[in-house]
Amino acid sequence: VSDQKPLGCWSVKHGQIITCPVVCNFETHEYIAVQDDKVLRIWKNKDINLDKVFKATLSADVYRIHSLSNGGPVVLFKGGGIRTLDVLLEAPQQEIENIISDEVIKWSEAFTEGQQPVLIFATEKDGDFFVYVQKLKMNSLHKYKLEQQELSKPLSFTAYIKNQMITLLCLYSNDAVYKVLIPLQQNTEEEEQILSKSLLLNLSVSGSVLKGTSFVVLDKDHIAVLGSLAASGEESKECLTIWNTKFQTLQISKELPLGTSGQLWCYEEKFFFTHGKVLTVIMYKCETSSLAAAVGKLKDSQTPDVSSFVNWNTLGDEELVVSFQSQQSVALKSESKMTLRSKRNAVAKVQPDTVSVGQLLLNLKDAPTTVFEDELRQLMSKAQMPDFQATIGCVITALINRCKTNPKYYPRSFLLQIVQTRDLSYSLCPDLMAVALEKKDVHLLQICLQRFPDIPEEITYACLKVFLSISEAYLQRVDVNLESVICYIDIEFNNKEVKTEIVENGFNAEREQDIWDTKITKETHLTADGEFCPVGPQKAALLNAVLHSAYSETFLLPHLKNLPAQQAVLFLRYLYYLYVKCSEKINTTLPGIRSPTINQIMDWMCLLLDAHFTVMVMLPEAKQLLSNLHKFVRAQVRFYSELNKIEGSLRELQRLNHQKDPHTYSIEVLELI
Repeated sequence: VSDQKPLGCWSVKHGQIITCPVVCNFETHEYIAVQDDKVLRIWKNKDINLDKVFKATLSADVYRIHSLSNGGPVVLFKGGGIRTLDVLLEAPQQEIENIISDEVIKWSEAFTEGQQPVLIFATEKDGDFFVYVQKLKMNSLHKYKLEQQELSKPLSFTAYIKNQMITLLCLYSNDAVYKVLIPLQQNTEEEEQILSKSLLLNLSVSGSVLKGTSFVVLDKDHIAVLGSLAASGEESKECLTIWNTKFQTLQISKELPLGTSGQLWCYEEKFFFTHGKVLTVIMYKCETSSLAAAVGKLKDSQTPDVSSFVNWNTLGDEELVVSFQSQQSVALKSESKMTLRSKRNAVAKVQPDTVSVGQLLLNLKDAPTTVFEDELRQLMSKAQMPDFQATIGCVITALINRCKTNPKYYPRSFLLQIVQTRDLSYSLCPDLMAVALEKKDVHLLQICLQRFPDIPEEITYACLKVFLSISEAYLQRVDVNLESVICYIDIEFNNKEVKTEIVENGFNAEREQDIWDTKITKETHLTADGEFCPVGPQKAALLNAVLHSAYSETFLLPHLKNLPAQQAVLFLRYLYYLYVKCSEKINTTLPGIRSPTINQIMDWMCLLLDAHFTVMVMLPEAKQLLSNLHKFVRAQVRFYSELNKIEGSLRELQRLNHQKDPHTYSIEVLELI
């Protein structure tokens, strides 16, 4: 999530629907989905097409699959029947009992208590709400009826198990949270018991009422509620709130102006929810509840441990103060022991003799360029671990923000120095490559492609398009690292003149020479079978950086289809040239540092043909290239087929020699067929 890089994507055919959340089987490391209510789909990361993965059609509709971290998944059917996944897969068409008749399931959750899976679900029928508790190993099912609340009904549920006791929390439409206790050890034979509830929390403070849509339990004294907070006479605003149930107080809230889906998840001290069209992740911290914390009067006894993290959105200047806090020089001034680590809710308490990173950057906002860069260099030289990476990220963000506000400002050498000497990632400075693309700074883009492990496929494609579109004459005037091509493309340096092949690629070579006043001599770089390198060494080095970048075929292919036809043909010609070059070597490895591997070349070639096959077939200039490629691949297949035959014969000969007496003299003839 922090890298904003998709790791996998799968889809069903048109007209098919995934009808419940996909879960992971932690025992087999597989994903499980339900399609059209009754069809199970099970697959692993390496699978690409969902139509070809395991499929099982069940006899009843599935409501939800629950995954347990120390046990197999549990399947809950809409009729109330429950099966473990293993039992279900043994006989997918087995009959599933209907337990709840006309009731409709509203919520469910699964737990593990004493190595035993426990599933609890709530249903509704004619305004009455029921709770079912199923212990799978003991095959025991208990049904309860929730005590009715006048003029209100449950909107959302959550539960947890502690000391053989289920605590069920219910968010009601009267803006209150109620608590229900259900003993896990139940010996009574009554068919249906009435569950009494007690008021846990009223969601109102100072005349404002929170209309909650979903909530989660954080610890025994705190809950988080997502909903709309409305004061009398004012427009309601969606917000995320944290409440202290022990002292009945609102601890903290965060407005969400772009709106949410009404769903809230919590995992490992992080909130997950949709805000507008993006998934937002906010860190929080729970500490022991006290009256001082509840009323916001708690004093910090020591500097808390604050972890730095990457925010999805680019930080603005006004947000840098609270986006990163030094563990040595900054303490959080908490309004309570429940601290929400978001951009606007953290309050910095600066020591009198030190200044935070964010405050320093704000102070430098309007400083002259020389002062600005000198201070940033000093800041980088003083940064200590574990704050070092976050400091570098803030420095780059400050530089990029100044580039945006002042288009004439672009500290190319400073940015290059940072990228070349620091271990960075795309997620730490997401706008860096976007600005480099805008400025067509191909050297910085080349270094980023070589060093960043998490570049999105959209940015990789944008780099490829820029590299292919820039003229060779322009590239002669810019600094590009040629270490990946210097050993297999013939380049003669003579008084700063570079002899290389110039290809007419949508521009006039003579006019480009006049514009740039560059003396370029045409030369053909021939391979063993007469093919020449279709691009110059600078462009080849840039394309090699693209070939080395990590990508997912599923996410790169849609972008690659937008590559202009002429550029696609040029790129394919270069890939073919590399393929032929690799085949000249016994070990199929190109010489040089960061040179493309045969696997990278073949993968990109296949990807490019998949994206532009129809165009390649129709373009006259591509027909000969495809024909040559086909002939060469066919010759390679035949060659390796013959090598395989020889390898098999030699292995057989070696086996026969081991069986004979080594001291016996003999002459043998081996015939290769």
